[in-house]
Amino acid sequence: MQRAIYQQHKVKNSLQSLLLIICLGGLCAWLAWFLGGLPMAVAMALVIVISYQINPVASPEWAMRLFRARRLAPSQAPDLYRLMSQLTQRAGLEQVPAIYYLPSDVMNAFTTGDRNNAAIAVSDGLLRRMQWRELAGVLAHELMHVVNQDTRLMAFADLTSRITGLLSLIGQLLLLINLPLMLFGQTTLPWMPILVLLVAPTLSALAQLALSRSREYEADLGAAKLTGDPMGLASALNRLEPPRHRLLERLLHPGPRIPDPSLLRTHPPTDERVARLMALTHRDVAISDRVITTQDIRALLALNPYRPRWHRNGMWY
Repeated sequence: MQRAIYQQHKVKNSLQSLLLIICLGGLCAWLAWFLGGLPMAVAMALVIVISYQINPVASPEWAMRLFRARRLAPSQAPDLYRLMSQLTQRAGLEQVPAIYYLPSDVMNAFTTGDRNNAAIAVSDGLLRRMQWRELAGVLAHELMHVVNQDTRLMAFADLTSRITGLLSLIGQLLLLINLPLMLFGQTTLPWMPILVLLVAPTLSALAQLALSRSREYEADLGAAKLTGDPMGLASALNRLEPPRHRLLERLLHPGPRIPDPSLLRTHPPTDERVARLMALTHRDVAISDRVITTQDIRALLALNPYRPRWHRNGMWY
């Protein structure tokens, strides 16, 4: 792995995340100061800190129940748990995350919980279509979200966004109350802070999305280091990328498809993620540095009665 490029991406991701966190907290503090002065700004800062500390992380078991995911015992998926144990040891974590089977034909994986109680869900479609090398990259990516405490970080971003939206709403109500006085010229308000007040929720949401993209880059970087095989995760990302021109889309809309705006995405573009991973590859990577497992999981899938079924509402469950 190219260590210089790795360190460069590491520093860049950390600075981006720090800058976005400062922007989220600074915007919230500025709104509080604009509405109530320094005392309100200090009070909002204390509310954010206290709420972040006492805010309980959602139980992984309850989160998995929402998706009808079923926990796999180590005896049911020994290869997956052996791989997860190896990745956990490399990551320096004490507790191996629980693995859940998600009955969905869509290739997907996600993480919930914290360092002491984490869970990783893998879908039926992911298990059936991914090669073991690719699956190792996906699991390492999800594990890095636990290592980097991205769950708590995004919870902080969500908390500041909610408080920003609340302060913006209060400011808009005060603006409506003072509107008659403004029309009769009895009071004047600075228009630039008012404009910021109106667009503050949008700015906070965009910063939150940018922070999510930054954390995805960081998880990719950590996964490549854990497995020693950036190509495995790059191949998995290419598999996860949906076809750009489906048959039905070409029939109903033959013209070129308008891409999703990058500012409104929770994940970075796949091409950019793959390019970053490709930059980390090195021809002289030692085989011993990679996560190697020869077993497959066909027996688990063949004996699993909890296969995904199609529901009339159009969802797999």
